[in-house]
Amino acid sequence: MRVSRAALLLVAFLVQSSFAEEPRWQAGAASVKITPQRRLHMAGYAARKEPAEGVEQDLFAKALTLQDAQGQRVVFVTLDLIGVFAELRKSVVGAVAERFDIPPRAVLLNASHTHCGPAYNREDARDYMEQLQRQLVDLIGESIEQLAPAQLTYSHARCSVAMNRRTPTDDGFVNHPNPNGPVDHAVPVLSVRSAEGELRSLVFGYACHNTTMGFRRWLGDYAGYAQEYIEQDFPGVTALFMMGCGGDQNPYPRSELKFAKMHGRSLATAVGAALEVNQRKLRHQRPITGSLSAAFGTVDLPFATPDRPDFPYPVQVIRIGDQITLIALGTEVVVDYSLRLKRELTRAGGPAIWVAGYSNVYAGYIPSRRVLLEGGYEARSRPWKPVLEERIMEKAHALVKEVSK
Repeated sequence: MRVSRAALLLVAFLVQSSFAEEPRWQAGAASVKITPQRRLHMAGYAARKEPAEGVEQDLFAKALTLQDAQGQRVVFVTLDLIGVFAELRKSVVGAVAERFDIPPRAVLLNASHTHCGPAYNREDARDYMEQLQRQLVDLIGESIEQLAPAQLTYSHARCSVAMNRRTPTDDGFVNHPNPNGPVDHAVPVLSVRSAEGELRSLVFGYACHNTTMGFRRWLGDYAGYAQEYIEQDFPGVTALFMMGCGGDQNPYPRSELKFAKMHGRSLATAVGAALEVNQRKLRHQRPITGSLSAAFGTVDLPFATPDRPDFPYPVQVIRIGDQITLIALGTEVVVDYSLRLKRELTRAGGPAIWVAGYSNVYAGYIPSRRVLLEGGYEARSRPWKPVLEERIMEKAHALVKEVSK
């Protein structure tokens, strides 16, 4: 779906004409390759005992910095990795606060959860972890250097790659495609255009495991291909993938590289639909006005295991103007969280509710109360008490109120 130059110019003209005044935003994006340069063990599947054998597709880290008219900044960092380990976030946000005066609450780190990336928290990958920390700080610095007047818009589409993977049987819930299970097929898109209306970068989200493949080669999986295809379709654009609440969602079919590419193309096409490519009149691009606001907090989640200390679970909320409220939840949250937050927080004429998972920490599954009581793989992996969902929801609601003041 390579977009013609004429189509890009038409969209740029239509977007520019929808703004009555000069841009009040500044934005800058940057990208860096983070493919391991030596053999490392792989993350995601314990059965793979040997290191990776080679590169099927390079892995990337990408950063987008936004600045409002008051000079407030937020930074989004997306990673083609299994997750954001606590050490990585602590190191990066500390350095960013010191070097660029951006507070930790305004820095969001999100991982695509590809199962074909490095197990970079292992001791034998210490050099990779330390290099990654430096790369991300420099990457954010580069995105800040790229700050330029910009127009921001929000739009969305839908994509049906994901299917619920929890199937009820006489023996309980098993990991198997369930076409009747809950899903979140929304594809939210934050578009960044130059002052002249030319597309420069975008952030898009989706809620689905990046587990099409489980071989021993580096690969961003369907999200990696989606980013690659978008950047081919829109030359010069930096595409950042923001993982959603995909803890109980899988891409189907699986286990063949052609399916990873097909799923990536489906998602990239949905992004094109959200951008209203080749439409002569843009009707669904919501220009973003207002300012930036960010809040970050933790909530203690209790384990059912006796004498095990509570887990400090991070919740982050970023308000992007008056049009987007982005709620970033830590580790592997199931789709119930996204569906519930959208149901409870969406208001007619209010900001779009965008819910990301796999953000700022990675430490296993976060089932909803329903999933926890039903049992199955996502419930067994961590012995949580059923109060975890309400505690997370209370914190999310409180932070949304904080950024909405």
